[in-house]
Amino acid sequence: MIDDGKFEEIKTIAEENYKKIGKVRCPYLNTDVHFNTEGFEHVLYKKWDTPRSKQEQYTRLKLLPLAVKVIAQSHTLQEYNEQKAFVRVQSNSKWNKELKLVRYYVFMAIINNALIKVVVREIEGRNKIFYSIIPKWRTETKEGERKRILYTGNPEED
Repeated sequence: MIDDGKFEEIKTIAEENYKKIGKVRCPYLNTDVHFNTEGFEHVLYKKWDTPRSKQEQYTRLKLLPLAVKVIAQSHTLQEYNEQKAFVRVQSNSKWNKELKLVRYYVFMAIINNALIKVVVREIEGRNKIFYSIIPKWRTETKEGERKRILYTGNPEED
């Protein structure tokens, strides 16, 4: 269990630092990757209205500074996914869902003995944005035994 006070402290610090990033140049994409609220929200929520567990949020918040390093140093794409998907768009101060082409670029790096996966998302007609940071595994304890569990591999949810 994570202490509520420590969790809130980490969350506040991570959010303050995240807001200062703005954008980072990615050598592979040869363009800037923007760090906006959508990326930060995805660190906290699996989907728009489905929060991640506190442990998962805590882990991702602690890893956020590494996302900048991975994007800034990536010269090789590790995974790519392209699909049509309904995405939330705001128009005339109203939220709607529209079918758009969505591309996911996944970069991986080993930093401080941790394998980190960073997802950059591009929605048709918009900037590329930081979308997620994922430790390559998570741990679960069952019957007193800790096991590493891989994430789903779905960049939209991970």
